[in-house]
Amino acid sequence: MTYIIEEIRPEFDDAICQTIKNVGRDYGAVGEGFGPSDSEVLNMSRHYNRTTKSLYLIARIGDRVMGGCGIASFKGSGEVCELRKLFLLPESRGMGIGKALAQRCLEFAQSQGYKQCYLDTLSNMKSAIALYEQFGFKHLDKPFDGTIHSGCDVWMLKDL
Repeated sequence: MTYIIEEIRPEFDDAICQTIKNVGRDYGAVGEGFGPSDSEVLNMSRHYNRTTKSLYLIARIGDRVMGGCGIASFKGSGEVCELRKLFLLPESRGMGIGKALAQRCLEFAQSQGYKQCYLDTLSNMKSAIALYEQFGFKHLDKPFDGTIHSGCDVWMLKDL
């Protein structure tokens, strides 16, 4: 199957919101301290735009949103960004979509002058962690100060 990757638009907000929340629930990422509960999830297109050096991409097959991934500044930093909300529906995994989304987000981050990329995730998201390791993310012993995702138990950083 062929997929299309494009920037988030308002007409995709509901679909990506449901994807993030449903996939998050599958991995136990429910409630405060987890990405699927962030307020931005309800209106991703309003929170990601190039004027704020942020980008959220969605992948779709036909009219169906299969997942997404984003980049935004970490706590307003001009040098450190965060890879955010890489979530894919189960039926779209293994097709290279996650890798393509992450690659384009990291390229965007470099183009915006970010020097490092941080992320936090859950240890049971093993395929995501393996993908991040392929991209050169290194494990950290603790989260970055100021992260709002206190429920996460894996923290990683990549030099861009």
